[in-house]
Amino acid sequence: MIEGLATGAPPGGNVPEYSVSEISGAIRQTLESTFGRVRVRGEITEFKRYPSGHLYFSLKDERGKISGVVWRGSVSRLGLVPENGLEIVATGKVSAYGERSGYQLVVERMEYAGEGALLARIERLRLKLAEEGLFDAVRKRPLPLLPRVIGVVTSAQGAVLHDICTTLSRRFPRPVLVWPVAVQGEGAAAQITAAINGFSALDGSGGVPRPDVVIVARGGGSLEDLMAFNDEGVVRAAAACSIPLISAVGHETDTTLIDFASDRRAPTPTAAAELAVPVRTELLAELEHRGARALGALSRMMQTARLRLDRAAAALPDLPGLLGTARMQLDDRGHRLDVALPGFVQGRRVALVAVERHMPAVETLLSARRTRVALLGSALQAGIRQDVQRREARLGRLRMSPAPLAALVRERRTALAGMGGQLDAVSPQAVLARGYALVTAGGQPVTSARALKVGEDVVLTFGDGQRDAVIARKKAVKAEQTALDL
Repeated sequence: MIEGLATGAPPGGNVPEYSVSEISGAIRQTLESTFGRVRVRGEITEFKRYPSGHLYFSLKDERGKISGVVWRGSVSRLGLVPENGLEIVATGKVSAYGERSGYQLVVERMEYAGEGALLARIERLRLKLAEEGLFDAVRKRPLPLLPRVIGVVTSAQGAVLHDICTTLSRRFPRPVLVWPVAVQGEGAAAQITAAINGFSALDGSGGVPRPDVVIVARGGGSLEDLMAFNDEGVVRAAAACSIPLISAVGHETDTTLIDFASDRRAPTPTAAAELAVPVRTELLAELEHRGARALGALSRMMQTARLRLDRAAAALPDLPGLLGTARMQLDDRGHRLDVALPGFVQGRRVALVAVERHMPAVETLLSARRTRVALLGSALQAGIRQDVQRREARLGRLRMSPAPLAALVRERRTALAGMGGQLDAVSPQAVLARGYALVTAGGQPVTSARALKVGEDVVLTFGDGQRDAVIARKKAVKAEQTALDL
């Protein structure tokens, strides 16, 4: 094919001559016409996203490497988010780049290289997030019994949203706030993450109400179609959502990483709507049933209380009858008292008169008492006079001359005076009167100067009183002694 570009044999030989652009164009035409549209399997390396929006990378395997590019217009149709280390199957065309004398694969679509590699990647991410505690059961929150508003994150087109709204209308109609997102393809994970974070950030103060529960849902599909719900950003957003979240991705047999991070997993979007709200008719029937049970229980309680009251009333005595009997007894006692009291007083009066008749005359009794007292007084005066006379006679016999007694008194007084003089001679008070002083410390006499300490308080006792003093230093004592000597 390259030989067909020759314009003729040069004068110097049989080897044709080409320009650089001719040979580059010929190689490019040969590559594109020979390979056309190809699928290349390899691992992404050297991935770069340029400000222009183009993606540059390399695909490698055990034996080789090929450069690849995704033009900006094809990025949204890739089917996945490329990253280093990801094993993919790239669909595109082989083209040459003449300015660098190289060739590259212009990629239009990417797919994961088999479910085995895809599942291994998902499992690595699951283990990583599980170690961080994002899937712990203690993080799960209970769903509200009857939410006021339900948020739904799903595609605006498709049967998923219709199934959810239909189920809610059938069970218990509630307002639905929809955040439409792409559920597969390029940018789907970012949109789902933004929707979950957006619902979580609502505070209800604006015009948009805050949902009480959020449903993240999509229909069934292949493992590649569900990869947006295995994205790390989506899983972290679901775990951090401040609103209870229900995941309903794919069919019952499909499991994505968002199912581990959500508060409840539903096998289908319809089942998610059934988890979100109860059945209105069943709830009303349950309320009526419980109301009837409450009324029945209250009626039984009132009947039991009435029976107990009747039994207690039957066991009580006849209060009106008891009161009438007591009133009759009181009247009877009063009548008997009225009859008995005058008779009792009359009997006491008769007894008193009978006693008075048997008593002697008061005047006679008083005269006898006076006579007896007079006799006793005369006898007492005579006895006293006789006793006084006997005592005077005895005193007369004991009288003696006062001279011997006076002599004895003078002798005793002289002896006492001598003993007093001797005592005065040895008295400490007499010693103090001659100019001496008694030193005491703590109430005890001090007989040695060494027993006293500097600064100690002492008491000096003189013949005419006491004075307090403080022991000074020896030098001061010597100086004072010197002054006294002078």
